[in-house]
Amino acid sequence: MSEANNFTARRIALAAQGFADARPGGEVTRRHLRRVLDRVRLIQLDSVNVAVRAHYMPLFSRVGPYPAALVDDAAWVHSGRRPRLLVEYWAHEASLLPVADWPLFRWRMRDYEERLGVRYRSLLKGSPGLLDDVLAAVKDLGPVGAGTLEQELGVEGARARGGWWNRSSVKHACEYLFAVGELTTGTRRGFQRLYDLPERVLPPEVYATHVADEDAIRELTRRAATAHGIATEADLRDYYRIRPPERSRRAVAELVEAGELEPVRVEGWAQPAYRHVGARAPRRVAGRALLSPFDPLIWERARTERIFGFHYRIEIYVPEPKRVFGYYVFPFLLDGELVGRVDLKADRAAGLLRVRGAFAEPGVHTPRVAAELAAELQVMAEWLELDAVVAEERGSLAPALRAVLA
Repeated sequence: MSEANNFTARRIALAAQGFADARPGGEVTRRHLRRVLDRVRLIQLDSVNVAVRAHYMPLFSRVGPYPAALVDDAAWVHSGRRPRLLVEYWAHEASLLPVADWPLFRWRMRDYEERLGVRYRSLLKGSPGLLDDVLAAVKDLGPVGAGTLEQELGVEGARARGGWWNRSSVKHACEYLFAVGELTTGTRRGFQRLYDLPERVLPPEVYATHVADEDAIRELTRRAATAHGIATEADLRDYYRIRPPERSRRAVAELVEAGELEPVRVEGWAQPAYRHVGARAPRRVAGRALLSPFDPLIWERARTERIFGFHYRIEIYVPEPKRVFGYYVFPFLLDGELVGRVDLKADRAAGLLRVRGAFAEPGVHTPRVAAELAAELQVMAEWLELDAVVAEERGSLAPALRAVLA
């Protein structure tokens, strides 16, 4: 078993996620999006829009400003000249993933049918035939939202008693059918999901593909390994939320035996690690990036702390008086280290990117961090079509940042 120190492991992880690459000098195109997708493999979706929706940030973090429609068109628009690149499914959480990867989750669809079927059918027992009716209506009307389906099926405003978030019975049915692969997202209007049949969204050859469960899980583990570069088995398992753990452990062992993963002992890591044989370790990583709370580099908080020494928790659900750093905090990556964090809000009415709090990590060179952060915030504001950046007074980095922005 080979050995590595944590600094090497960090550079490997950053390179695997695309942060060792220089940003493009010209216009960002679909070719750049494909390159990022080849590295990160999936993009998490989240509805919070206090600064920018989560699925737009990973591309910006890696390549800088890009046309607003680039991700939308790749995910929710299809034409013969520019085919759809991404499809939605439960991958890490709700995620956009390459269209060709959809069949790799048929095992999960079957798992959901077993685990959720009883629960959903219990919730829907007062509406016999609703699942079939929803499918038939989507076939006639799709892509279509749950609200329109309620009207079409004559149950507008009907609510399931108890259950998940008290959603309507139709919404329950749509989410169940999405989970088991009988519906997918045809497009979105704003952030509203419009359901359609997967055979109308996916290319025929993709929809017809069936992969054995063990082969699919091994392939997802392989993808997780390339996205991480170096990782523990638990890290690899978390990337696509593979359960139960025995599935992941078996896949890792098979990839080790095949020579695709190399066992590594990383200094300071309590668990054994595995390095993908194609992973590279650049001598240094330069550049800067603001990271969404849902960026794949940092979404596994224990891994983030292990690699970067950076304790990070999202505080959206923490009562405001108990928040330490703020509501929606972006870690700041500079030359391969997480050196600070900023609580951001896009004030669209005023045309401002507001820094509600700015915090430096212990031991960093505050003047340089403030200068680099200010520059990146200005790039982000311009990308979001905001006129200026305004920093408030909260946080250890705030005075230096305010001085640079003044």
